[in-house]
Amino acid sequence: MSVSTGTPLLPTYARFPVTFVDGDGSWLIADDGRRYLDLIAGIAVVSLGHCHPAPLEAAQAQLERLWHVSNLYSTQPMEELAERLSDRFGGAQAFFCNSGTEAVEAAIKWARKATGKTELVALEGSFHGRTMGALSITGQPSKRAPFEPLIPGARFATPETLTDVVGADTAAIVVEPVQGEGGVRPLTDSTLEQARELADEFGAMLVFDEVQTGVGRTGEFFAWQRSGVRPDALTLAKGLANGLPVGALLVRDGAPTALVPGDHASTFGGNPVACAAACAVVDTIDDDLLAHVRDVGALFAEALPDVRGAGLLLAVELNRPAGPVAHAALEQGLLVGTAGETALRITPPLTISREEVQHGIALLREVIGQ
Repeated sequence: MSVSTGTPLLPTYARFPVTFVDGDGSWLIADDGRRYLDLIAGIAVVSLGHCHPAPLEAAQAQLERLWHVSNLYSTQPMEELAERLSDRFGGAQAFFCNSGTEAVEAAIKWARKATGKTELVALEGSFHGRTMGALSITGQPSKRAPFEPLIPGARFATPETLTDVVGADTAAIVVEPVQGEGGVRPLTDSTLEQARELADEFGAMLVFDEVQTGVGRTGEFFAWQRSGVRPDALTLAKGLANGLPVGALLVRDGAPTALVPGDHASTFGGNPVACAAACAVVDTIDDDLLAHVRDVGALFAEALPDVRGAGLLLAVELNRPAGPVAHAALEQGLLVGTAGETALRITPPLTISREEVQHGIALLREVIGQ
């Protein structure tokens, strides 16, 4: 017998007891008027802060012109966003969709068709999404188990066992440069280099899942630029349009094109309003803002215990469950997330000021007990 939850929403989230009605920069305002410093930014989504003028003005202007056409036609915002991302990547073609998990699904289909192989290699502890294909390569058994059987051909490795798992049947090696949901754990440059070498050796595609790490989050526009290991393709979403839904698969110039008309599609992919906002985000994330991300990220790392991550994708490792600490932070007017059982996740807007960081650090130290 079903039990009513008191809300017409399906219980897919364990929501905190607060309802937000307004946002401004690094701050959110609840329905009772209380202000909260936002150190989670929609889980690395509101990259420029709430209601940032650049994507706001771009989206508003596009809303007054054109909301949607079929992907049987082109639009200026979609073409312009593809050009901007190609320039940042160093030459790539884009497929646009609505979310990170959709971008991963597109990457799986592309890699399988490009190589004629079906095996997919991912890392233990990884997270690539919750649709059936993306979930199949998510290296967390607890997330996969309720929905098995999933798609066949997924294999999992640790950085130490990649050479044992990748082989002649591998279509793609899919990795996050920094594992997000798996605890904010950066992969070493040597692991990324090894993945590149193995992909080249066996004719596999190297795919970087940059849904959480991309668009400036780690202090470079793409996280792969930190190591210099260039993938064959990467996925983007979260911070790309500052909160409007958009995802992207980028395939580097020179990689197999593989997909032809009719192979894949997305009704709302490349939406003009979302793409206009995303163009404004890409233009705003310049060298000065990236330097700021590295600078204020270092403030967190220096002031808090047991911090790992890169830029403003950080985790504080605790010696106790992280959930109650996140709830205690909420009571103090601070929003943080969790990444695994014992890690607090910190992913504020990239535009957060040094003063706001210091305020957040003071509150964090209080709730952590430092």
